[in-house]
Amino acid sequence: MADNMQEKDKQVLHKLGYAQELSRRMSGFSNFAISFSIICILAGGISNFGLAFNATGGGGAFVGWFVGGLFALLVSLSMGQIASAYPTAGGLYHWGSILGGKFWGWMTAWFNMLGLVFVVSSVDVYLYVVFFKGLLIDTVLGGQFLGMDATLWTINAQHIFVIIALVTQALLNHYGIKLTTMLTDFAGYFILALTVVFIVALFAYSPVESLEFSRLFAFKNYTGAAGGDVVPATSSMLLAFFFGLIYVMYTITGFDASGHTSEETHDAQVNVPKGMWTSVFYSWTFGLVMVAAFVLTMPNLDEAAATGWGSFTYMWSASGMPYALALTLAVGFVIVNYICALAGLTSTSRMMYAFARDGGMPASKFFGHINPVTRTPTYAIWVAIVLAFISTLYADVFALLATACAVFLYISYTIPVIAGFFAEGKTWTEKGPFTLGAWSKPVAIVSAIGVAILSTTGMVPPFQRIFYLTVAMVVILPIIWVAGVNKSFEGVPQGKKIQERQKMIAEIEKKYKD
Repeated sequence: MADNMQEKDKQVLHKLGYAQELSRRMSGFSNFAISFSIICILAGGISNFGLAFNATGGGGAFVGWFVGGLFALLVSLSMGQIASAYPTAGGLYHWGSILGGKFWGWMTAWFNMLGLVFVVSSVDVYLYVVFFKGLLIDTVLGGQFLGMDATLWTINAQHIFVIIALVTQALLNHYGIKLTTMLTDFAGYFILALTVVFIVALFAYSPVESLEFSRLFAFKNYTGAAGGDVVPATSSMLLAFFFGLIYVMYTITGFDASGHTSEETHDAQVNVPKGMWTSVFYSWTFGLVMVAAFVLTMPNLDEAAATGWGSFTYMWSASGMPYALALTLAVGFVIVNYICALAGLTSTSRMMYAFARDGGMPASKFFGHINPVTRTPTYAIWVAIVLAFISTLYADVFALLATACAVFLYISYTIPVIAGFFAEGKTWTEKGPFTLGAWSKPVAIVSAIGVAILSTTGMVPPFQRIFYLTVAMVVILPIIWVAGVNKSFEGVPQGKKIQERQKMIAEIEKKYKD
């Protein structure tokens, strides 16, 4: 049965014009787990809590998570439907090309690729700043680590930590999807278990005598000095709430990883879309309970907001949980954040590989190389971590990377969704097993609107540099396209090209042993 499914997956890939170079080692759960690991509500759900809470208080964090998460779920359903029809490692790039044309696929690829690089770098920076040093060492261990005074550590300590994290993540990716899958599968279970324990601990050891559920729907303007200047001062509650959506936008992203690992997943047409929307759904629902726990267990909301980025630490420190439990949770947060970045690197390297095999990358043969033994895109993996580290050298890296990755990823999500809206029933007539039926176009419209809203939140002050960078890409990429890329870039194989490639596909697959 497994062999039949393996052959079916391979035939589907052949019909799309590609050889089975990557190794299909991922189950349906593994495909879910890699997206669930990247989303990781114990990563962005903690590190960026202040962006929502310090904008409009408990209501901003709780209601904002609900609204933003609903948009993300609709986007995942629209993307899942397309992934079911075109289960390739290129994912978004491939879908944008087939449904919208070569130019839109090319644009999608660059936004998606940069967004993925920023996912890896932002999570590894947060891993050090927020979880390893901030929570584990400074808060739980009192600033001491292996006999060292961590208060004396400089930015160099961060760079060394990030380099170690990136190199080890690259090694795990380099030596095969099986190793990475084992860790992301573990993380899928561990994130859920850790989240439940964390929520129970917050309520069990909360110093608050009675829970005020009205906090979850109470909005208060904490912008400016009242919120430690996390969010720029504004008198508009609507604008403040709008800005706070960056919180959920950054956290519930990266679920395109299920698409990027399509060629490594068994029964991809069924399991990939399922992996996308279920990873978003469970992150959304468990995250909603976790955010509620944050807000409900704070002794004083005004005091928490006044600490600025320390609003989460304020809530954590106020808890009376035993030291052993606090230490266990903190170590657990470090582990799941490390695996979050690991999964992000897997997705990034597969995107590079898929784009390169169609000639979209400079030195495409280099980036498109697959190691015949490990069956992984080794060169793409190592270049990806170099790019990720370079991006961490920017001075204001802490929140900027997170915002940039979210904006670029959501822009890359919306291009194939909109293209699919216009192509459906015309050039797109054959869907996969997962289909939205009559809801397809309505969901696509709402998804596009949601993406526009979520993306725009990352372009307002103090992140206007993301707006400038986005505009620069929107201007520069078409110029590069017209300057010659449109003639040299063949794009995804379609029509007669697919038939012409079958002999080449057979020759390629002779190099690999399943």
